Amino acid sequence: MYPGSSNVQRWGVILAGGEGVRLKSLTRLVSGEDTPKQFCPLMGSRTLLAQTRERIARSISPDRTIHVLLREHERFYSKELRGLAPSLMIAQPCNRGTLPAILCSLIRIVQQDPEAVVGFFPSDHHYADEDKFMSGLELAFDAASANPESVLLLGVAAKHAETEYGWIEAAPSISTQSSHGFLRVKRFWEKPSTRTARDLLERGCVWNTFVMVGRAQAFLEMVRTGSPDIYQEFVPLMGRPENLGDPLCNKSQLETIYEKRLGMADFSKLVLSKASDRLGVWCLGDVGWSDLGDPRRVITALSDTGIQNEWMALWHESAAAVAAGR
Repeated sequence: MYPGSSNVQRWGVILAGGEGVRLKSLTRLVSGEDTPKQFCPLMGSRTLLAQTRERIARSISPDRTIHVLLREHERFYSKELRGLAPSLMIAQPCNRGTLPAILCSLIRIVQQDPEAVVGFFPSDHHYADEDKFMSGLELAFDAASANPESVLLLGVAAKHAETEYGWIEAAPSISTQSSHGFLRVKRFWEKPSTRTARDLLERGCVWNTFVMVGRAQAFLEMVRTGSPDIYQEFVPLMGRPENLGDPLCNKSQLETIYEKRLGMADFSKLVLSKASDRLGVWCLGDVGWSDLGDPRRVITALSDTGIQNEWMALWHESAAAVAAGR
């Protein structure tokens, strides 16, 4: 029995619809083609998606884990997700950013379980200390169950003045009775300048992993108030549980929303940044986290963990040739 299964149901959402443009030079070397990074075995023999699925299955039943994908990636995920129920996959018509992806999954979940507590997980992350990460995730689920209007974010200790990550500036919680030891979010800093990143590091701010936990209804309310125009576009897809076998009920209607009515929409910018009063943050400390967003981070993570892949020698040779101007 999974934690929480006897009371409030836990759900998970794996965000696997990214295109991984900055990593294509590396994934091409590894797989021989432009494979999106989440479907590529970068950290050992299994794909990043497979590692993400295995990690969160320690806390959330696979039968309650939604995978948000891109339809154009079907040839990459069809084999890996073979046998998965259609209701656990959402194949987006095109990439419109994290907000539509998250909203689609929330609609799917509340159709089945209006009281669900949901965790969101990017599919391109690495944790050297998975046990410590899972302990923090358990705390977040407990806190979200006890605080139905709040959403909890997981942060990690910053190691350097990274300019490609999002940062969280935290402050003590106003309420000590219901905070469960979590801090409140004072401000988000998305991809700061080098100077700002150094200041954030000195002030003890944390990196934002974009792992989030909260009641599905709390997430929906944040979207409704933070981005009402996008929320309204998806209203016609809500409340149709009889069509769960067809992802999001109506593919043609979903295509119309995505292709004709939506631009790129970032969840952090349009929703989280406007809802700091409803957010809590828990710093996991040093869990060896990395967002594997570019080749440098992948190589660093491999070096730190001691993982050896056959393609690494070719990558180092190629990097040396570029440095030598050949």
